[in-house]
Amino acid sequence: MRPADQRPIRLPETPAVLGVRHAVRAWLTEFGPEDLRVAVALSGGADSLALTGAALAESAEVHALVVDHRLQAGSDEVAASAAAIARSLGCRSAQVLPVAVTGPGGMEAAARTARYAALDGARTGLPVLLGHTLDDQAETVLLGLGRGSGARSIQGMAPDDAPWGRPLLGVRRETTRQFCADLGLTPYEDPHNSAPEFTRVRLRTEVLPLLESVLGGTAALALARTAEQLREDNAALDGFAGELLRRAGPGAPECAVLVQAAPAVRRRAVRAWLLAHGVSAVTATHLRGIDELVVAWRGQGGVAVSGGGRGTRLVVIREHGRLTLARTDRERRERRETS
Repeated sequence: MRPADQRPIRLPETPAVLGVRHAVRAWLTEFGPEDLRVAVALSGGADSLALTGAALAESAEVHALVVDHRLQAGSDEVAASAAAIARSLGCRSAQVLPVAVTGPGGMEAAARTARYAALDGARTGLPVLLGHTLDDQAETVLLGLGRGSGARSIQGMAPDDAPWGRPLLGVRRETTRQFCADLGLTPYEDPHNSAPEFTRVRLRTEVLPLLESVLGGTAALALARTAEQLREDNAALDGFAGELLRRAGPGAPECAVLVQAAPAVRRRAVRAWLLAHGVSAVTATHLRGIDELVVAWRGQGGVAVSGGGRGTRLVVIREHGRLTLARTDRERRERRETS
């Protein structure tokens, strides 16, 4: 229920407004907290503005979180303006979160890491709704296809990945823009969203429009539907892999048990084992090499994987019919190899 001291926001009943509201209502019904109090990540763009307006109409209480990445001159003013709009719409609070964008992986990855860390630190236990749309989902699937790292990379974004919620994954970007127009809101246009040096921008402005033209306007819908189906398939395969790992032994899996499983299940079990034991990133190359230790054992050496900390590295070896994860002293190994 909405608190008695908070008047419900009144929105025009246009197709765009109703479309966004229904999407938010459906998410809250399936995934929302019992008291229907949420935070919304608000950038000032059309997607997050529409999400904020719909959340105000459908939930009991909304708190806006505005991340200032400080990557452009005047970003503080943009963030302050977004927070002011949030308050005018009826958000219980609107907080600006300045961040420092640093770290590996390029600016996009570093900005994402900083953004999610700031949102997580400020949400005070509330779920955070994100304004990702169906178009964003289609772009994410295409990026995954380009990486070529399997079904997991093209399953897209999940509608609920606590504490993150994505109610608009079935809503087109054009609908959120129309929502804002129907409310008389002017969204902020981030210049990074049209900068061609970013891969996602080129997918958005060049690749997807071409696919839509070739496939009769159904490309984005088809990509989003594929992501949803793959998430279901991946969940089932992960369940089978978990059971396999339990039988093989989660500490040092027995190869004789692993080899009996289908490759897709076996490799997922190995991946889960690696992540549970401190491997920071698992690649297809890692999994292929480790699979050779299981199914084509010829006494070959181990497979180096990521992690282990400074001065050491992690190596998967086969020992007494089981996979084990060994730590090696990198400096000592390098001296031995060069002597």
